[in-house]
Amino acid sequence: MSEKPFRFRVAKPVIAMIHLGALPGTPAATRSLREIEATAVREARLYATAGVDGLMLENMHDTPYLRGRVGPEIVAAMTRVAQAVKSAVDIPCGVQILAAANQEAVAVAYAAELDFIRAEGFAFAHVADEGIIQSSAAELLRYRRAIGAGRVAVWADLKKKHSSHAITADVGLAETAHAAEFMRADAVIVTGSVTGEAPQPADLRAAQQGTQLPVYLGSGINSANVAGFLAEADGVIVGSEFKRGGRWQAAVDAKRVRRFMAAVTKVR
Repeated sequence: MSEKPFRFRVAKPVIAMIHLGALPGTPAATRSLREIEATAVREARLYATAGVDGLMLENMHDTPYLRGRVGPEIVAAMTRVAQAVKSAVDIPCGVQILAAANQEAVAVAYAAELDFIRAEGFAFAHVADEGIIQSSAAELLRYRRAIGAGRVAVWADLKKKHSSHAITADVGLAETAHAAEFMRADAVIVTGSVTGEAPQPADLRAAQQGTQLPVYLGSGINSANVAGFLAEADGVIVGSEFKRGGRWQAAVDAKRVRRFMAAVTKVR
């Protein structure tokens, strides 16, 4: 586990996604890094003003994703943007680098003084769009130790969305969660099968049965279902619900964020 895990200021935090514009060198890249940074900072401030409890940056527009690695230009770009976001708001921030570029995410988090990363393929293997994603825990945590990034927490996805888990079909969510804890994750994440699809309540409970780690929900949480999910989960990561029309590709909609946080306030 990380050396000194950070703490959110409230129980059951809401972590909002900042989907960075396509970064330099990727097929869809059209905007300057200065423009991408400005948009990310604007969204971060909007989220913070609306009362969200944390942020997570992600290179969602960099399709098609590389498997288990990205180039130095992506690391440099995400570090620059992450530093700007971290300086603009006073709430915990994390990062995920697709696809399964977990060591690079730790490097960005360390350099930008972020608090956590979201890791794909931490324990067990699965088949993603990009191909077979192998377990990364052993090399990842050794790398974290080697660069002195022990304060950066690792949140591990369990049976990640947009993936086939046929090769681990005989391994349930409880056992997967237990393995993530055994392999020294700091928290685990349960999702639906695709972006925007809510997790199954039974999957959340199974994960909780297998681990003492915090269990976060990472897809499909909206204003209508957040009360029920927050009654059981340790927190939620929200992307699509905060965007215009509920589409992750769209701009952040302040009204949707405020409506969501109003629903959360009732639960708390």
